[in-house]
Amino acid sequence: MSIDVEPLFQPLHVRGLTLANRIVMAPMTRNFSPQGVPGLDVAAYYRRRAEGGTGLLITEGVGVDHPAALGDAGLGESNLPHLYGEAALAGWKRVVDGVHGAGGKIVPQLWHQGVMRDPGTGPHPQAPSMRPSGLWGPTGRTSSIAPAYIERVQAPTQPMSESEIQDVIDGYARSARHARELGFDGVAVHGAHGYLIDTFLWDETNRRSDGWGGDRRARTRFATEVVRAIRREAGEALPIFFRFSQWKQQDFKARLATTPRELEEVLGPISDAGVDVFDGSVRYFDRAEFEGSPLNLSGWAKKITGKLSMAIGGIGLDRGFYDSKRDGRAGGSDNIELLMTRYLRGEFDLVAVGRALLNEPGWTHKLRHGHELPPFDEARLKELH
Repeated sequence: MSIDVEPLFQPLHVRGLTLANRIVMAPMTRNFSPQGVPGLDVAAYYRRRAEGGTGLLITEGVGVDHPAALGDAGLGESNLPHLYGEAALAGWKRVVDGVHGAGGKIVPQLWHQGVMRDPGTGPHPQAPSMRPSGLWGPTGRTSSIAPAYIERVQAPTQPMSESEIQDVIDGYARSARHARELGFDGVAVHGAHGYLIDTFLWDETNRRSDGWGGDRRARTRFATEVVRAIRREAGEALPIFFRFSQWKQQDFKARLATTPRELEEVLGPISDAGVDVFDGSVRYFDRAEFEGSPLNLSGWAKKITGKLSMAIGGIGLDRGFYDSKRDGRAGGSDNIELLMTRYLRGEFDLVAVGRALLNEPGWTHKLRHGHELPPFDEARLKELH
């Protein structure tokens, strides 16, 4: 590959974190942590990506310290990791130490499944699932979720009470404190894809008339309180990353905002609460978000908030993750050339690579040195690779 990618290999400083380059491993759910505890295999998985030259690793979604944070979410048997409890924290300490030993940096993605949790599953099956207004979301929309799962979860439940909302916020705070104490290099927040934070932002699932609902700005209150709580416990040196999305698992065509002004109403308060990097999750990084501008979702996040942003969506491959066929050819020179064009004009500051890095731990090294980039095989999703 003759494209000059060296600009991606310049360092970046974010609060007290210095990254050697701009390549980030995107968070990817793997289901390899029995009883929520990451083992030696998980530590080796992350270390290999650090050894492959990737500047920052964002972990798979990690359940926060709240009993309803994790369940099966339609995944079947759940081996999702969490960030609380002596055994899990010891496992994550091994992960952090291994990545640091390989010269890498790593942050956990704090996750609460919220409405997407299958009731009666997870480490605390007796705990009720958390829903802002008791609504799972609209049915009959474009989605890849199994109909049997939707049938189980679509019935309305009780809205979250004030005390339940505060309990969840406190759970995020405790897990952020654990992240700092374990030596993680920052904290990432999963605020996308129809999970709990996202359902507070979305008008289809937040119909509250109290201080946690209302117009777009009012619906950001839960997200901002989570970010503030994380900042208090993580301290001033650790950066906070925030993933958001227009689309939801309940509805791939959903939109939080249809104009840049509406997007500012969503992201402005979250930015002010203490976010350092926005991660606008899309299927294709090279698609314009709003008519009249070529900027993608992360590009608009940077323009609106003035904060750093991270591109994601099929980087290194030729298909989006939720396409009918997830396997993808290596993106080749066209994919990387489009990426570099957007990067060099300052649209985003970091580049998040998902399945390509899952498939090849040394992808970053291969990109830099012009080696052939391999295609993705979906079977790799179930390998201890």
